[in-house]
Amino acid sequence: MVINFHDLYQKYAQDIYRFAYWLCGDAQEAEDITSETFVRALTSLNMIRTETVKGYLLTIARNLAFKRTKRASRLADLPPGLPALGNGPEQTAETKLSLQGVMQFMQTLPEVDRAAFLLHIQDDLSYEEISKVLEISLAAAKVKVHRTRLKLNVYRMKEEESRS
Repeated sequence: MVINFHDLYQKYAQDIYRFAYWLCGDAQEAEDITSETFVRALTSLNMIRTETVKGYLLTIARNLAFKRTKRASRLADLPPGLPALGNGPEQTAETKLSLQGVMQFMQTLPEVDRAAFLLHIQDDLSYEEISKVLEISLAAAKVKVHRTRLKLNVYRMKEEESRS
């Protein structure tokens, strides 16, 4: 089967970007991961190893994100007192703060748990597909999605209580 690269990119680029963004929490990193995912898929000599093309691309993106996270963990953080660039009053809307809080919370979860949850909720992959993409058992995929959902609910309840 011959796959047109342009059509492949048009069909899956948004999904790959969104997945990468939630994994790494940074728009520029997500763009880089998305680009590199398609380059690797295009230049790969191997056959697609998962049942779907989307699953194959998500597997590549996940591996790239995890490699970048591992590499970034070796870098030093900036001092906490530095002013943020480009933060204007209009960006402090409550919805953005809430989304940022959820994003930060998601970054505290183990990478595999976060990936399993995002693959299920965001990309609508079945538990079987998740288990193949993440190379874990079917039961582990179900447990990881369920536990992450519970942790997210607890986080959101605590956030609501703190606002009250």
